[in-house]
Amino acid sequence: MFSRHLCLLRFTYAGSVNTGPSRLTVREFRKSCQAFARGQNSKPSQSLHPFEAATGGGHSSSRSLWKPFIFTVAFSSCSFVGASLWQYENVRDRAIRIAKRPFGWIEEKFYGSIKQGSWRREINAWWNGLTEGQRLFYPICLANCFVFLAWRVPSFQTTMVKYFCSNPCSRVLCWPMLLSTFSHYSALHLVANMYVLHSFSTGAVASLGKEQFLGFYLSAGVISSFTSYLHKVSIASNSLSLGASGAIMAILGYVCTVHPDTKLGIIFLPMYSFSADTAIKVIVALDAIGVIMGWRFFDHAAHLGGALFGISWALWGNEYVWKKREPLVRWWHEIRGTPTE
Repeated sequence: MFSRHLCLLRFTYAGSVNTGPSRLTVREFRKSCQAFARGQNSKPSQSLHPFEAATGGGHSSSRSLWKPFIFTVAFSSCSFVGASLWQYENVRDRAIRIAKRPFGWIEEKFYGSIKQGSWRREINAWWNGLTEGQRLFYPICLANCFVFLAWRVPSFQTTMVKYFCSNPCSRVLCWPMLLSTFSHYSALHLVANMYVLHSFSTGAVASLGKEQFLGFYLSAGVISSFTSYLHKVSIASNSLSLGASGAIMAILGYVCTVHPDTKLGIIFLPMYSFSADTAIKVIVALDAIGVIMGWRFFDHAAHLGGALFGISWALWGNEYVWKKREPLVRWWHEIRGTPTE
């Protein structure tokens, strides 16, 4: 079963090469907004691209990174703490249900929960047939789609630029580090990222578990955004970034490190295949070159930060962080107390 999931990884790397996970760096914000700030227009022109109606402000300094750094550490810590407690609650709930109905799992296995109405039964059957990875993927994908649709609403665009694009020069620094990872303005950008996430999520969840995966994914998004901030401050850039690819690159980094011998391929060139170990090395090398050479079309720093976080979690994080959560779980168990009827 697990090997079948890994077969899906074969198509994912193709997406990352041709249309793949791309965290777009948008640089068209400045001219029209500086004009707007000078009062030359009563409101942003409706004919302008929405990114032309916002400004990144001035250049940021390293001192402005303290707040994003604290947010990154705090949010990542809370994500994994929340994931640990969520896992505890799931195990606790399952134990209570088994205690009350010792053979209830047999009924659920063979009969499932009966829903009234044919469409509800069909949806329930479809949902029950999904893997744990797919059950996490669809809510994440839906959130990305809602944000994508919000970009289409003209009255929302000022808010979208303010909170759903990350920029170290912005007045709002912290929450955009997370919200921008759910933000795609281009349909191609959205489809490409969601395709890669769908392909890799099943294998990653099978290895990490759904609770750890969600904490890992959210933390990766914020960490990759902070890496992007570091790079932009170092080169005095006020460009804006959005997209899920920083978090997706962390998933690629994790899966390719845990399963280095898995064969991957390019979707449009199925005759060529290569190992996951080779793939992640090439990806990291390309993004490192992009950072050094100053390539601007993609946010290579965010890609690189995400990939390195995924590799690090595979090598050390799971062993020395996640598996050391027992004191936290024991403390939470004492607070929750013994289950009662």
